[in-house]
Amino acid sequence: MPVIEVRNLHKRYRRKTAVEDVSFTVEQGEIFGILGPNGAGKTTTVECVEGLRSPDGGTVSVLGLDPRRDVRELRQSLGVQLQESRLPDRLRVAEVLDLFAAMYRTPADPARLMGLLGLTEQRNTFYRKLSGGQQQRVSIALALIGSPEVVVLDELTTGLDPQARRDTWDLVEAVRAEGVTVVLVTHFMEEAERLCDRIAVIDAGRVVAIDTPAGLVGRVGGEQRIRFRPSAPVDPGELTGLPGVLTAERNGAHLVVTGGSGALQAVTSFLARADVVAGDLRVDQASLDDAFVALTGRKLD
Repeated sequence: MPVIEVRNLHKRYRRKTAVEDVSFTVEQGEIFGILGPNGAGKTTTVECVEGLRSPDGGTVSVLGLDPRRDVRELRQSLGVQLQESRLPDRLRVAEVLDLFAAMYRTPADPARLMGLLGLTEQRNTFYRKLSGGQQQRVSIALALIGSPEVVVLDELTTGLDPQARRDTWDLVEAVRAEGVTVVLVTHFMEEAERLCDRIAVIDAGRVVAIDTPAGLVGRVGGEQRIRFRPSAPVDPGELTGLPGVLTAERNGAHLVVTGGSGALQAVTSFLARADVVAGDLRVDQASLDDAFVALTGRKLD
């Protein structure tokens, strides 16, 4: 039985359809990503999963519970990090965790949670004096304070600098290592590609694909683009006859070769036999961003 099961979900706001016929399942112990541009319906979808909004159609089940009917019971097992949240400026980190821990039947140990999330040194720091990355760590701690089986993290790293974002990714992986199932809502390709076991791509309120990151990229094809500056003249026509090579052409002082997965080995072997060095060598492959463009017809900004 899936941990989360969403079937034919619909949600409208007056004349605007935010979610239209969304279906997916989340399995125990995975990091399941919901990827899409702003306004695609990602947050509305997870708010229905969390019990914060009532769907206009379809069904939602979390740990076998209905998020609206069984909301009190579900809150003991579901942790939520909202897209936007604020805490009183003059509450200390330890005070915040102790306060929220009192709301649960079997809370996590606040001291252990602070250690896991790198907040021990900030335990007596006022919330307003925390950096953006530290405030995000507190948000994650509050999502985990009830010892949940499932946690939903919505736009977790928006507004963080690159280093804080990567530190937060490490924390998400540590949370999954604790046995918690994670639903990660994001519009960052790199974030989804690094963290997620499977991804639901949502655009204009619909799921356009669900697959592993590698599976989504594989839908684009495995074509490589090899660009290099040869140390001696090379006829592009000689390269087009190599196994796996589709095209080869000059681009100024460089040669650009496209081909399948075996193209790189074929080209480098040919150059080695010809005693030619490939300077400024660069190999580009299809990415999750390419997959998104192929699936939706536009880039994710």
